[in-house]
Amino acid sequence: MDWSSAEAPSLDDVETLARAAFESLPEEFRGLAGDIRYLVQDFPDDEVVRDMELESPFDILGLFQGPDLASHEAAQVHAAQTMIFLYRRPILDYWAENQERLGDIVRHVLVHEIGHHFGLSDADMDAIEARAD
Repeated sequence: MDWSSAEAPSLDDVETLARAAFESLPEEFRGLAGDIRYLVQDFPDDEVVRDMELESPFDILGLFQGPDLASHEAAQVHAAQTMIFLYRRPILDYWAENQERLGDIVRHVLVHEIGHHFGLSDADMDAIEARAD
C-alpha cells in the first residue's frame, strides 16, 4: 500500500466501520442492544474523563449508554436510546501501537461495550467475536 497519500480515517469512516462490525455480530447479541445510535467523537468529553477518573482521554476507546438488561427484559426500552460512543483518536492510537486491523479493533470495542453493560464475561464476548469472523 502506498501510504504517502493516505489520510487518517475520519469520524464518518469510524462510524461506517462500527455499523459494519455491528451487523457482522450474531443476531441474539445485537438484540441485547436494540436500536443503536453511534456517536463517534475524537475524544470523550470532560465529564466522562472526570466521572471515570481517567488519567488521559486516550484511556478509553468507547462507552455504552442505554437501558440495562432488566429494562430490556421488561420491554421498557421504548423511550430509551441505546448509544455507543466511539473515540476516534484513542482507537487510532491503539491501532498504531498494535498489529490489528482497524475494523477488528472497532468490532472489539463494540462487543465489549455492549457485553460489559449486560454483564457478559470476557469468555462470552470472545466467543461472540469469534462467531463474527
